[in-house]
Amino acid sequence: MQERQWIAARRSELDALAEELTKRLQEVQVERDELAVAERVLNRLAEQVQADAGALAPVSAKVAGRAVLLVPHRSDAAKEGALPGDYRKILVIVREADGPVQGRAVGERLGLNASVRGKLEPLRAKMIKLADRGWLHKRPDGKFTARSWPRRRRVP
Repeated sequence: MQERQWIAARRSELDALAEELTKRLQEVQVERDELAVAERVLNRLAEQVQADAGALAPVSAKVAGRAVLLVPHRSDAAKEGALPGDYRKILVIVREADGPVQGRAVGERLGLNASVRGKLEPLRAKMIKLADRGWLHKRPDGKFTARSWPRRRRVP
């Protein structure tokens, strides 16, 4: 009789353990599903950040082992075609604006998330570089305007 009681008691213990393990397994599966969703979201965000960085990342180049100025100073010899593509896009957007434009407006036109300050800082740096090289004019209020090409005088 003692063996039957022992078997019944052990079966009861194992049933309770199985129930507890089933509950824990469900909790683990729910957490794993949540982690899988979080991983997908992070992967998408990383892809978006990489795409945004690629769209506005400066291109580096070397010629004969020496660094070359990829954003040339504006001169009669340097036309817009000499600028890297992302800088040309910025220049076009500023030129198309009705007046002085903020970096935020240019970022929005480029499809950047303008509500995130960190997304606009690389863009502002490029706009400042364009201003430093004579392609844009940076006003004291922080807005930018496009510089017009000087007209050449014709010698009679």
